[in-house]
Amino acid sequence: MPKVSVLLTCYNHIRFLPAALDSIVAQTEKDIEIIAIDDGSKDETREWLSACKTPMRRILNEKNLGTYGSLNVALAAATGDYIAILNDDDLWAPTKLERQLELLARFPKVGLVHTDGGFIDGDDKPMPGSPLGFEFPRTETGDVLLDLVYQNKIIASAVLVRRECFAEGGFNDAYFGSGDWEMWLRISEKWDVGYVPEPLTFYRVHGGNASHKLDRIWRDDEMLRTWLAPRLENLNGRFPADRLAKAQAHNFAALGTVLTLNGKPSEGRAAYAKSMKLLPGRFKSYLRYAATYLPPSAFRKLL
Repeated sequence: MPKVSVLLTCYNHIRFLPAALDSIVAQTEKDIEIIAIDDGSKDETREWLSACKTPMRRILNEKNLGTYGSLNVALAAATGDYIAILNDDDLWAPTKLERQLELLARFPKVGLVHTDGGFIDGDDKPMPGSPLGFEFPRTETGDVLLDLVYQNKIIASAVLVRRECFAEGGFNDAYFGSGDWEMWLRISEKWDVGYVPEPLTFYRVHGGNASHKLDRIWRDDEMLRTWLAPRLENLNGRFPADRLAKAQAHNFAALGTVLTLNGKPSEGRAAYAKSMKLLPGRFKSYLRYAATYLPPSAFRKLL
């Protein structure tokens, strides 16, 4: 049984796939298995995988399952003690897995460990700043559950996860692009999260990034924020009351925003009202509550 199962997710990125695979093979941790899963690519990905001499298990989906359906198929095939994910357009530094395994050995309460990194363009050149509107996600090592309420601070290609973290189920394939965020939240409910502050993961920015498809992300956000609200209510006693209330208020405010963006302004006002009750001094919630009465285009301009 290998120590690490690497799930290499493939979909229409033949230009970048060879470099992604090379970055797996170059890992200093050699006790790995590679599971390449293609989700119905229309380019030459399948032909390239079939001809590739690198030892790996190849899974070719008969129909497109989406990101999280494919990950669940690969998870079911994995035999390693730890699970790593690499999207076919991203890259790893050679010591990525080694550094993560070292941290997991030191901290038995950590279920997931991710790394620092950066953004690269289609030619592997670094892209400074926030080319997708957010900085490369970072956390501390410890209980980061409430930090994850504000935004997804973990990139899928940066993680290494203990296999037992998936004991209660895989990714929710109803999501388009936020199923990893939901999974990290579920893991963080029961485990600490580890962080290696070294630039070991490189997220590629190009025209096909899923994060560009805002309408589908807004629908994801509505589903995630709705799912998260009752779970936060069960955290009384785990965190200081004021810190928990602030996180709950943020979640309801974010829910109010995406409900309004998704054409449900009355439901959005109800969510904003809950946010204001939890955190009366949050001026932004009052402003956006009022803005829900505006036409959708005017509401979007205020964000």
